[in-house]
Amino acid sequence: MQWIAYALLALVAALHFYFMVLEMFFWTQPLGRKAFGLTPEFAQASKVLAANQGLYNGFLSAGLVWGLSQGRAGEPVQLFFLGCVLVAGVFGAATVSRKILYVQALPAALGLAAVLLAH
Repeated sequence: MQWIAYALLALVAALHFYFMVLEMFFWTQPLGRKAFGLTPEFAQASKVLAANQGLYNGFLSAGLVWGLSQGRAGEPVQLFFLGCVLVAGVFGAATVSRKILYVQALPAALGLAAVLLAH
C-alpha cells in the first residue's frame, strides 16, 4: 500500500508542477490559453495574477516532493500538503469550475486516503 501512496503523492506533485509551468510561463501562449479556456485578451490582462497562482502551485509541488523524499517520516508533511491541495481543489470547484474537483481535489483525496491507510 505504501507504493500506492507514494505514486499518488508523485502524481499530485507532478500535476502541480505542470500547473505552475502553465500559469507562470504559458498563460498567454496557445498551450496555456487552451488548457484554461482563455481568450488572448483575458490571458494578457490576467497574466500577473496567473503567475502568482502558478508560484503557489509550485510551492505545493515542492512541499509534496519534500514530504515524499522523507519516506514514512514525512507523513505529516505529506498530509499537510495533500490537505492544502484538497482544500484548494474543493474551493476551485465551487468558485471556478467543477472540473477542478476531478483534476485537483480527487487525486489529493486519494493520496490522503492512501497515506493514511499505509500508516
